[in-house]
Amino acid sequence: MVAAGILTSRLSGLARSSVVAHFLGNGPVASVWTAAFRIPNLLQNLFGEGALSASFIPVYAGLEARGSREEARRLAGAVAALLGLVVTGLVVIGVVATPLLIDLIAPGFTGDMRELTIRLVRIAFPGTGVLVLSAWCLGVLNSHHRFFLPYAAPVAWNVAIIAAFFLARTDELSRLAEIAMWGAVAGSVLQLAVQLPTVTRLLGGIRLSLRERSPALATVIRNFLPISLARGITQVSAYVDTLLATLISATAVASLGYAQLLSTLPVSLFGMSVSAAELPAMAAVQGTDGEIAAQLRARLDAGLRRIAYFVVPSAVAFIAIGHLLAAVVFQSGRFTADDSVTVWSILAASGVGLLAGTLGRLYSSSFYALRDTRTPVRYAVARVGVGVLLGWLLGLVVPRALGIEPRWATAGLALGASLAAWLEFSLLRRGMNRRIGATGLDATSTARLAGAALAAAGAAWLLQLALPGLGRLQGLAAAATFGAVYVMTTLALGVPEARTLLRRSIR
Repeated sequence: MVAAGILTSRLSGLARSSVVAHFLGNGPVASVWTAAFRIPNLLQNLFGEGALSASFIPVYAGLEARGSREEARRLAGAVAALLGLVVTGLVVIGVVATPLLIDLIAPGFTGDMRELTIRLVRIAFPGTGVLVLSAWCLGVLNSHHRFFLPYAAPVAWNVAIIAAFFLARTDELSRLAEIAMWGAVAGSVLQLAVQLPTVTRLLGGIRLSLRERSPALATVIRNFLPISLARGITQVSAYVDTLLATLISATAVASLGYAQLLSTLPVSLFGMSVSAAELPAMAAVQGTDGEIAAQLRARLDAGLRRIAYFVVPSAVAFIAIGHLLAAVVFQSGRFTADDSVTVWSILAASGVGLLAGTLGRLYSSSFYALRDTRTPVRYAVARVGVGVLLGWLLGLVVPRALGIEPRWATAGLALGASLAAWLEFSLLRRGMNRRIGATGLDATSTARLAGAALAAAGAAWLLQLALPGLGRLQGLAAAATFGAVYVMTTLALGVPEARTLLRRSIR
């Protein structure tokens, strides 16, 4: 259900990005649009879905599992009130300090680009604050095993932005971007509104209170701080990538943003869905230390296998046919075939670290289920430090020394992040194995998945050679062929996840 909700949301997100590419292309205004979302999203990343879920859900779900429902409801009201107060203050500060933030995050933007970025960020900040409150709804709903609604709710946000583009009726790109950003604010309100009725019913009414002084609330706050720190540290890498991209070229931020949208799709669909579904289940595990460790190992290994079945072919597809995937989603209007190839180079570099980054999410959730919020922070620090260093070397220093065109230099940023993701994954797996025993993917099973994905890539390449010059239709045919060959090959190889997928599809 998490995957279905995220898939619905991500498909609408792809539609939104396709509309953005059609109207804004891959030029300077598109780069401003991408950067303008990046800056206020700091609020959502620090206080939103990931940090709030990891700190709030284990405590709330634990109270529900023990039958302490009234205490759980008081906790939910207190967290909502505290979150609303803090986020309101940060939104005000963010709007006032926007020019300073632009200088810190996008120093390569000057003149009209800088002024437009300031205007867009100031519009976006209040909407992002509303999205943080939407993440509180997600925490409550997930704890009650209501998975589809909170992950599908962003459809309202995407639809509002799409509608704003089509209703704007202007050819001036800067004005069009401003109108669309107001559509994003309206969409934020809609995303919160569609969840509130169900949340209100589950809680028996929402009782906001800043006077709650319970051990449960203290635990949430205590866990929230290191988790938000970890999220903040992780975001440093994303912001440094944006900063470096502004120094590469005026279009690098847009190209990076388009590629990241595609590369994060399997992370969200499979890494996030499995991690989100497993977190409340792992947090509710009870018994002796040995029994808890055995149950966690079983759940973790099963989750890793489910993730790998989908992410291994996703990584191969990004590397092998990324230009076709980019064409399917973005190639229209001002976004050209040449832009699709540029995005492919970044997408291929992201594919190198896709499996590591996705599996790492589940390992982090396992630590959170054990009430250990500090260990992932240490590993996140290591990943960000290495990622920033490699991004600087591979995105700026090496390309300039070798005379590589700026359009290809952006791929170096993604490659640095991919290599750093493997470092973090290795640290997370080793740390968890010390806690609960050996976990991880079986080498033979992983080799089967990789072999099936390579066979699928070969079939997709043959098809695209047979159908030249069809643009989006060529990409759709290649992607469909890739998926069909992969599923059939894994079925023939006896991969359990393939049989499960087939049974569920038939059912």
